[in-house]
This record gives sequence, C-alpha cells and structure tokens, in this order.
Amino acid sequence: MTIIIDGKQIAENLKHCLKKKITNLIQETKKTPCLAVCLVGGDPASKVYVASKEKAALELGIKSIMHTLPADIKQKDLQDLLASLSKDPEINGILLQLPLPKGLNTEAALLQIDPLKDVDGLHPFNLGMILTGEPTLIPCTPFGIMRALKSLQINLSGLKAVVIGRSRLVGKPIAELLLNEDITVTITHSKTPQAELIKIIQESDIVVAAIGKARFVQGEWLKEGAIVIDVGINRLENKKLVGDVDFETALPKVKAITPVPGGIGPLTVSHLLLNTVKAFEIQNFGYSSIGL
Repeated sequence: MTIIIDGKQIAENLKHCLKKKITNLIQETKKTPCLAVCLVGGDPASKVYVASKEKAALELGIKSIMHTLPADIKQKDLQDLLASLSKDPEINGILLQLPLPKGLNTEAALLQIDPLKDVDGLHPFNLGMILTGEPTLIPCTPFGIMRALKSLQINLSGLKAVVIGRSRLVGKPIAELLLNEDITVTITHSKTPQAELIKIIQESDIVVAAIGKARFVQGEWLKEGAIVIDVGINRLENKKLVGDVDFETALPKVKAITPVPGGIGPLTVSHLLLNTVKAFEIQNFGYSSIGL
C-alpha cells in the first residue's frame, strides 16, 4: 500500500517539539529568539508566504519583526538594512523573502546577511558547509525533504536518486544532502533530453521533482516501488494546486509520495522556524543541539 507522506502532520510534530525547546531556551537564557523578515515590494504570493511564516513563528514563541520595503528601494538601502540587522544582537534570524523585484541584485543582498543568522540557508557559506558534510543552516525546503524521507524509517544508503531541477533553493542543495546520506545522485534539468530523463527516472529509487512544470513526471516513468518527493506548486486555470508529478498515475506505482498541497510546503515553513532556533543556539552557546 502506498504511503502518502503527510507533511502537515510531520510539521506539526516538529513544531510541538520546537515550542517546548523554545520555552526551555527562554527560561535558560532570559532571551527570546527573534526573527527579522524583510519583504520587498507587494507581490501577493510573497505577502501570503510571509504572513504564514510570521504567524507560525509567533505561535511557537519566536518574536517576529517585519520590515516591509518598497519595490523601488535602492540596492544600497536594502543592503544597509540587512547589514544592520546582522549586527543587531537582538536579532537571531534574518529572512529576505525571495524573489526580489526586478532591478535588485539578490546575491549582493544575501551577502550582507550574517551566515549564522541566515535562516533561509542561502548564503554561500551555508551552501558551502553542505559540501563539507557538516551543514550549519540548511535551506528550508531541502531540510524539509530530508525530514520527509527520514520519516519513512528506511535505510537510504546505496539507493539511487534523481533530482529534477538544479536551483540554488532546492535542486543543488538537496543533491548534496542526499549524497551525504550515501545515496547515488543524478541531477537533471530543463536541458536534459526527455528520453534520457525518463530513462534516469525509471532507474531511480528516489525521485525529487523540483522543475516547476505541472504534472510533468508521469506515473509510467517511475520505477515500481519508488519514493517520490514532489516539490512543485503549480496553479491550474481552475485554481487547483498540483505538483510537478502526476499524482493520480504515480499513486498506484510508488512506495511513498508527497501530496500537493500538504506535502513539502508545510515542512518548508517549519524548518525556517527550526533554523531560527538553531541560529539562536549557535549565537548563545557556540553550537546547536539540533542536527539533520
């Protein structure tokens, strides 16, 4: 019987543990973990994402400070704000909501964030630490994917995985995290010939789809008993949300699969909060008790 990986429930369990941990940390340090969120421009989707993150933070006892900035903000002003937040000892985590409006340099902005406050895990330092096998703050979606895989309680070592997509946010970091678990990983992307892509998928025990194309991966492409992690969130004309995998055709063939919605999405938000707690611990104790 196929396991539908319940990201909502896994996220709720994680948040329950985090709430207890935050209460203990506040008692021990007499400080409250604080997350600063920077939203540039008025993109409706970004506003929704930020609001959900802020609500979840407050529910756990994390203080949240919002900086809403105009879309036409100057690059220097944005960078100065991020640098100022990085130096503020009261701020433990900094989230710069992406994507930024056109005309702003994302890389230059991210470099102004202290790597130990980079709760999105996108600073080159944090991405580089994944390559060492000793990650510090891990990008939230790949972090959530790893928790989803580990919830299955199976031995991942020696399995074959394909990652469809090579983005900085998901594809590249999740490939490295999978490698760190002794999984053999192939990265494919939009320029991979479809025939070759299908062949690789058919041979893979784990499929991570993060290409941004609605129902792109067909059930007939999948290996019998594969584990499918669907990162895609695509809105159809009828407003229905679907993933990058054709869920209906994949369901009878796979061992486990994440649904859309309700799969990786909730785990992304919960791991932002987890990273905030990790950052708080590192800044106050020099280390974090929270691992992968």
